[in-house]
Amino acid sequence: MFNASGADWDEVIAAAREAGTDRLVVNMGPQHPSTHGVLRLILTLDGETVTEARAGIGYLHTGIEKNMEYRTWTQGTTFCTRMDYVMPIFNETAYCLAVEQLLGITDEIPERAQVIRVMMMELNRMASHFVAMATFGMELGATTIMTNGFREREMVLDLFEMITGLRMNHAYIRPGGVAQDLPSGTLGKVREFLTEMPRRVATLRKMLDENPVYLARTRDVAYLDLSGCMALGATGPLLRATGLAWDLRKSQPYCGYENYEFDIPVSEGCDVYARYRVRVAELEQSLRIIEQCVDKLEGLRSEPVMINDAKIGWPARLALGPDGLGNSPDHIAHIMGQSMEALIHHFKLVTEGFRVPAGQAYVAVESAKGELGCLAVSDGGTRPHRVHFRDPSFTHLQAVAAMCEGGSVADVVAAVASIDPVMGGVDR
Repeated sequence: MFNASGADWDEVIAAAREAGTDRLVVNMGPQHPSTHGVLRLILTLDGETVTEARAGIGYLHTGIEKNMEYRTWTQGTTFCTRMDYVMPIFNETAYCLAVEQLLGITDEIPERAQVIRVMMMELNRMASHFVAMATFGMELGATTIMTNGFREREMVLDLFEMITGLRMNHAYIRPGGVAQDLPSGTLGKVREFLTEMPRRVATLRKMLDENPVYLARTRDVAYLDLSGCMALGATGPLLRATGLAWDLRKSQPYCGYENYEFDIPVSEGCDVYARYRVRVAELEQSLRIIEQCVDKLEGLRSEPVMINDAKIGWPARLALGPDGLGNSPDHIAHIMGQSMEALIHHFKLVTEGFRVPAGQAYVAVESAKGELGCLAVSDGGTRPHRVHFRDPSFTHLQAVAAMCEGGSVADVVAAVASIDPVMGGVDR
């Protein structure tokens, strides 16, 4: 028999009574609009000063990692893409790179597929940063920033919809490559995006870089220096805002990132404003990388986007038909009218999946929020024995106390916004 009760809340009240001082314990969330989802913050206040801050999670638990144990390795992308739903492409890529390492096919992924992966990740990085700045602006009362940020994100989501058929939860990155090649006209649309977006990023800078109200709410707020980041495992914009140019795309390149020219933006303010400056500078660097991807893709038009091993790669020659997106007519003609063996193999590949050699692999990518790692464990079967993700939002919530304690209650909103957590990744 198990009894569930609010034990943690009772402990807080009991400790407050024992202290014998006047203080206020406040629940911020889990329904508060400034907690970036269903995050619960338990704040102990002495007047307007936060003396203790604790984070309560678990209100959005979906059991994604456990569910992946009951699906084939390819079907796993449908689950992990839903973790941090603001940056789904990074979730898929980290998982697929781990699976490919277990399979021993890392060096066999077609170059065109790798370039498409890089382009999609950088587009997703921009979309995530737009949401971070848009929601932050709204929480500080700057509704213009909110509308502009989501407007720019729409341009990225339009490209995602064109390429994958979906605005989010794409399951586009697959073990062995990507689900399908770029539709006709995609590169032209991306070039239009590259022409328009620098002007829009410059507009965001005009509204925030020297805005006195924004500076007053962000400068010297939620201070977290390099030693604090190292102790708490903080990565991404939080770490680079302390002046350390640590980026897995440079230090531990994957998907061919070593073949791209870009800089690692850093700032030394260690505060909310410094984290904003890093993110907006990363938007500009992502545009540089995307432009290089388009140029590379122009020269790889006839290359495949899925590994040539038919025992691993699902057909990546999809086509639009009267019933929506499906296998190309050529592939259907082959498996239905020309080769009984191909039909049997296709059926087994879809229903049972491929076997992965026993072992474990950990692969990390530099997501929009920091290091996103995937540990994949195989027992030699067609389904994962265990999949676990190191999500940056989960790790960074440890920093709430360090950022907020000793500051004002109004600065808690700015501190959480500068972390940019998404609870889908925390409660996976």
